[in-house]
Amino acid sequence: MTTRGFIIGAPRSGSGKTTLTLSLLAAARRRRLRVRAAKSGPDYIDPAFHAAATGVPSFNLDSWAMDRTQLFTVAGYAVESAECLVIESSMGLFDGVAGPEGRSGAGADLAAGLGLPVVLILDVSGHSQSAAAVARGFAGHAPGVHIAGVVLNRVASERHRQGVADAMLRVGIPILGAIPRDVAIVLPERHLGLVQALEHPDLPAHLERLADLAENALDVPGIFALATPLPSGGAGDALLRPPGQRVAMARDAAFSFIYAHVLEGWWRAGSEIVFFSPLADEPPPEDCDSCWLPGGYPELHAGQLAAAQKFKAGLAAFAQTRPVHGECGGYMALGTSLQSADGVWHAMAGLLSHETSFATRRMNLGYRQAETLADSALGPEGTRLRGHEFHYAAMVAPGTDAPLAQLRDGTGQVLGATGGVRGQVSGAFFHAIAAGGGIF
Repeated sequence: MTTRGFIIGAPRSGSGKTTLTLSLLAAARRRRLRVRAAKSGPDYIDPAFHAAATGVPSFNLDSWAMDRTQLFTVAGYAVESAECLVIESSMGLFDGVAGPEGRSGAGADLAAGLGLPVVLILDVSGHSQSAAAVARGFAGHAPGVHIAGVVLNRVASERHRQGVADAMLRVGIPILGAIPRDVAIVLPERHLGLVQALEHPDLPAHLERLADLAENALDVPGIFALATPLPSGGAGDALLRPPGQRVAMARDAAFSFIYAHVLEGWWRAGSEIVFFSPLADEPPPEDCDSCWLPGGYPELHAGQLAAAQKFKAGLAAFAQTRPVHGECGGYMALGTSLQSADGVWHAMAGLLSHETSFATRRMNLGYRQAETLADSALGPEGTRLRGHEFHYAAMVAPGTDAPLAQLRDGTGQVLGATGGVRGQVSGAFFHAIAAGGGIF
């Protein structure tokens, strides 16, 4: 079976990419098309909605964090059981970081590197014929990036749609659908983006509404007919070294930010993943040989985590003999205390000595290159990784632990040491995406 694919892009964030993506995925599943989704760039929340719409995990394809072999590995994961792969671009289609051609992290890198057409969604609220100039600019901006058609979003009336359509006809760009203004289809948001899929009050019904929207407002058969074959390429090694043979993985509303391609790579490398819930006061299972606390929203559940005595005692006992690692929210939970947004301090696991606050907010966002300074669950000292940071929590007391890694940003600028290591315990705000040399 040859899997085909296309990319959904936009000029900027907030244009409606996720709404369009979910609408098409829900409509395709209703039509019994074996469809799978992926997200370009670092993102945990959109892929969870993709997975809810398709019934299978959604992977991340990141041209900055992954080299060509790694991209083909993850694409190989995605296409094994799908007829079509729908890739949702992050931010604007050409938005990325400065660097070598094809390694910016932009969705356009995937369009050119994988030879996939782009369906461009345009928010036409506030303008009409000028939308054609925007589409024409995107169509001619970069060789190898093919804009196959546009979907108009937030259309005010039939007269509005017709004005845009006449201008698009003159520049030769097909219109593949027109979505009216409708607040009912907007997903709720939080400080890191959308509210998590598992917290949506009625996600199945919302997806049904989006499937109806696709049938009424989009040329669904026409859009899927634009898909082109994905290049062949076998799956290679795991993008991150498995931290153990049996990995205890925290998973609940406080800890859910682990990339599907990471878990898939560990499974294919022979590791078993055993999930447990700190919010349910569950300790890491004793029959595991490492423990991973992923990112998430511990600040929203700080009181419940502070009261989870079985979890904290079990984690401390586990860490006496086996590696424990925390990423971002997991790192916050490993510290001595966490201040929630209302100013209340909550006792955390105390396995590392730092203190973090969500009452003192400071956004940290961007690609990161890391070289570890000590042995840890991430690998031996000197392991080089590519990933990102995205958090609002502030470090109010750095503690006395040895640093975990030396960081640089996406362009190679030195950011300094980060994270902490104490005995078998390690953690940092850094989220690892893939092993990679970086610029050191």
